[in-house]
Amino acid sequence: MIRYFLKMGMRKFAKRYSYDTSYMSHVVETSAEAGVRLSLLPLFTQFQGPKAARNVWAGAMLGSTQEGDCGPCVQLIVDMALEAAVPKDQLALCLQGDAVAAGDVGLGFRFAQAAIANVHELEELRAEIDRRFGPAAVTAASFAAASGRIYPVLKRGLGFGQTCSSVKASHETIQVLPRA
Repeated sequence: MIRYFLKMGMRKFAKRYSYDTSYMSHVVETSAEAGVRLSLLPLFTQFQGPKAARNVWAGAMLGSTQEGDCGPCVQLIVDMALEAAVPKDQLALCLQGDAVAAGDVGLGFRFAQAAIANVHELEELRAEIDRRFGPAAVTAASFAAASGRIYPVLKRGLGFGQTCSSVKASHETIQVLPRA
């Protein structure tokens, strides 16, 4: 019975975002317990912090996800960000390698990539987010930096990984700068 509800939720998600959920189905078929745990991940990954810092959170999700994958998972994050009214041009600048010019989205993007790489710039970016948006925004950006990689890594581990591709944002194609 639990598999039925999990698959119903997956179909709804797939339809809403035009997203291939075959890896999710695989998890559910393999283990209902694993499917339940997968369905609970958004409780962690979708903590967005204060509304004023939503673009920072979206940028951090994008930066972390792109670091893990530059294909369908990035497209999903872009679609979700656009749905949340995150500026398309700032998303595009991040994907094209110019996060410095991408405003608050770029701030989150750079924060996530600095957290992942554990570079000195992280302290400066964390301080800026905290100063401008408060500690809850730092927490949200940190959650995003840690969690954006979960799905791409899980998909690759299960054999459902994808290669780099372009991303669409409101009918505009953006060539994604592949990760190094």
